[in-house]
Amino acid sequence: MTSVDHAPKTGAPPLPPPRRGLLGRLGDWTASRFRTVLAGWVILVAVLGVFAPQVTTALSGAGWQSNGSESVAVRELAQQHFGGTGSTAIQVVVHADRPVTDPAVQTVLVKATKLLTADDRISEVVQPRAGATISRDGRTAVLLGGAKANPDDMVRASDDLKEPLRALSTDGIAVRATGASVMWSDFNTANLDAMIHAEILSWPVTLVVLVIAFGSLVAAGLPLLLTMAGLAASVGSLVLLSHVTPISIWAMDFALMFALALGIDYALFLVIRFRGALARHGDPRRAVEETMDTAGKAVLLSGLTVLVSLSAVMLVPAPAVRTMAVGIMLSVVFVLAATLTLLPAVLGRLGPRVNRLALLRTRTDQVVSPRFGAWGEQLWRHPLRYGVPAVLVLLALAAPVSGLKTAMPSITVVPAADSSRQGYEMVQQALGKGAPGMFQIVTPTAQAPAAARTLATTDGIAAVLPAQPAADGSHWSLIQAMPSVDPSDASLGNTVKTLRAELPSQASVGGAAVENLDLKQALDDKAPLVIGVILALGFVLLLMALQAPLIAALGVLTNLLATGAAFGVARLIFQDGHGSGLLGFDPQGFLDGWGPVFFFAMIFAIAMDYTVFLLSSAKEHFERTGDPRKAMTAALAHSGRVIFAAAGVMVAVFFTFALAKPLPPKEMGIVLGTAVLLDAFLIRLVLLPALLRVTGRAAWWSPAWLRRILPDIRFAHD
Repeated sequence: MTSVDHAPKTGAPPLPPPRRGLLGRLGDWTASRFRTVLAGWVILVAVLGVFAPQVTTALSGAGWQSNGSESVAVRELAQQHFGGTGSTAIQVVVHADRPVTDPAVQTVLVKATKLLTADDRISEVVQPRAGATISRDGRTAVLLGGAKANPDDMVRASDDLKEPLRALSTDGIAVRATGASVMWSDFNTANLDAMIHAEILSWPVTLVVLVIAFGSLVAAGLPLLLTMAGLAASVGSLVLLSHVTPISIWAMDFALMFALALGIDYALFLVIRFRGALARHGDPRRAVEETMDTAGKAVLLSGLTVLVSLSAVMLVPAPAVRTMAVGIMLSVVFVLAATLTLLPAVLGRLGPRVNRLALLRTRTDQVVSPRFGAWGEQLWRHPLRYGVPAVLVLLALAAPVSGLKTAMPSITVVPAADSSRQGYEMVQQALGKGAPGMFQIVTPTAQAPAAARTLATTDGIAAVLPAQPAADGSHWSLIQAMPSVDPSDASLGNTVKTLRAELPSQASVGGAAVENLDLKQALDDKAPLVIGVILALGFVLLLMALQAPLIAALGVLTNLLATGAAFGVARLIFQDGHGSGLLGFDPQGFLDGWGPVFFFAMIFAIAMDYTVFLLSSAKEHFERTGDPRKAMTAALAHSGRVIFAAAGVMVAVFFTFALAKPLPPKEMGIVLGTAVLLDAFLIRLVLLPALLRVTGRAAWWSPAWLRRILPDIRFAHD
């Protein structure tokens, strides 16, 4: 950035100093009060960090449900009137090489019953029944521990009980806990371990990329300092928030990942800008002020766009999905706060020492990249030569989206050695393919015979158990029916639709498999609304910042193109299985059901991050020169290297998650990593600059009436 010399020339009146904005004044305040700011952050991190070690026990393991759905109502009725024998009950499978009537097997069943009854989260234990929970060959029996607690506490009960129950196994007798609560317990444990392992792997990779990007060890360490402060504060705040409302353990996983990725992005943008300003002025406080007045505005706007994008996910009536968004939003708030207060204070104190321990042949004072400047000139001369192929590549990658299928994850996402999966397979072998996904129909007792007849004649139902009247004397009865297919089979949804249409009017259909179907339906129903809200709010924020409707619309549309391409790649890999052998997983034949809503919000938020960095820089230079050519080329010269380095770090972080064995973190890492790769390198560094060239001055035009109602936001400091 070229600066204006505010020193008075001989014989000329002194020039006024640059106009300081709110963030410039904040930067000056933090730079002059390093000890105060540092003490404030130390206290905040210490207070919240005390709670961080409790995170794995305080956060919840359930929440994968559609609030207000028919299946959730069935589960609540089962807990209230039928001893908790609903979808969250714990099933204990005992499989022996001898009949279950054998004294040795009976001893194991007695011990399992004692373990269950000793836990105050279990309401009652239902013993195995012939023709229902004992196999035809008499060698497998299923105990049922009714749910007395909420779904989150039943997952915690599963954490505590599954290994003691497994330990009851003897030679020739296998004992495994299974059911939805145990499955979520195993699923969460496996994925949490994988996420933490991937996070640890990403740190050294990140440090290497940062050292290369900054050219000095001191500067490279600043983003990690920032990230650690934000992480400790956000994880501690999640624990505190969990005392008010259940927060999914997945909220922490995503908070860790986003705090690292965005913290590095923001620090890169500010530190590189600070070093350039310091080289020009020599005054650390003035350099901090200029940095905050320019790059600080872009960082603040980027953070707001991330928060706005994720807030739209709150429209989905699923606690786990909502709290994942809450986790990311908290991490963004703390990382953003640290970026705008702690980082400028540290930069002001370090001053020239920010360039200590520089690599050989590194220009630490160089903000403008000659290579990206030359690339900008090349794009200005030949926008179609580069822009059209970029569009074609993105459209080709986005084309498979039309055939994308989604579903809730099957039992195969649980490790093969885990209790819930082994118990699931034992139940299937003993009782039938659909036994792990039993339908539960709660109906008025007067309508139970009619409901049973409908169930017996419905295609897709393999067996119907006798109606069970409520033990508390209420007018309800519970009928269990076994589907003829595996709970993850796509045809199960059609069977549920048929039952809901043909059963008596007051009968309700539920069960663990049906809860998954209802959640997927809620996600599908809300996806258009969530996506529409994200696009609309993203456009409004860009319009407010850039004050130019055309470039704001182009920014949003290119983000949409990057998102479509990422989902197209996701379909090829996770649905069709291309490259699955190389990546080490068996494709499920679909993308996980929360993907379209949640991944869209995350990808769009990341894409807006780079959009803001590039377009805020372009607007800054257009404000200064009024020349669209200089605006585009200077934006690439100033922000191209930052986008390139930030994307490199983020791709490295996300792709380390692709190395995880469990499918969900692998899915997340590949989808997000691919999105960043395509967005940063094809859109922000090729297509969007080419569109700035094609649209010229029209990109920055705004009608007078719109300028009057929009806030006056400027990115130029001079």
